[in-house]
Amino acid sequence: MTCLESVQKKIDFKPEVALILGSGLGDFADGIKIEQTIDYTDIEGFPVSTVKGHKGRFVFGYVEETPVVIMQGRVHYYEGYDMTDVVLPTRLMGMMGAKKILLTNAAGGCNPNYKPGDFMMITDHITTGIPSPLIGPNADELGTRFPDMSEVYSNRLQDVIRNCAKECDIELQEGVYVQFSGPNYETPAEVKLAQIWGGDAAGISKGELNHKEVQETADKVAKSFKELVAKVVVNM
Repeated sequence: MTCLESVQKKIDFKPEVALILGSGLGDFADGIKIEQTIDYTDIEGFPVSTVKGHKGRFVFGYVEETPVVIMQGRVHYYEGYDMTDVVLPTRLMGMMGAKKILLTNAAGGCNPNYKPGDFMMITDHITTGIPSPLIGPNADELGTRFPDMSEVYSNRLQDVIRNCAKECDIELQEGVYVQFSGPNYETPAEVKLAQIWGGDAAGISKGELNHKEVQETADKVAKSFKELVAKVVVNM
């Protein structure tokens, strides 16, 4: 039985939008109109997160009238999973019916003009030493062999996020995200390198922070975060 078949046996639901919520941000899902939840451990062949603070379940429901599927917790490359396992949940949500996805995470600012708790919209990214999930046989039903990366982050949806942030009176930073493998945080030299490359945020956090501080910062902005995400979802 495939993961999709396992989910379809448990729920008949077609989401329009998928959300993946990062460290300290998963509580957004608890405030929507929930139809059903499915623990990752109840899905045959599904990878399970080992990170503290990640609940490890799908939440199916509605943000106002928009049907959504939300991941509370996700697996990471640094947990020892193959990249095919890391991206399996994203592909699964697409096969459920979601055509748009909103991802969030707690990251460390490399841009000296940023301060803890700022919201940054990713406009582009740089990958460092992490294998592409597209390596290997191509799944034609999921996309082309050589995808165009000139607009990874939809320009239209970026405008939606800008407008929603303005309506919520939230100052929105925009920048390039530099992906490191973790689980260790970045060294000062790696942060400097990310800045030289043009990165504005990196990895999970800057080197001098720890996971507790990441969680505390996320908690401080949780109310504004939930307001912004809800508004973005219904306008996507």
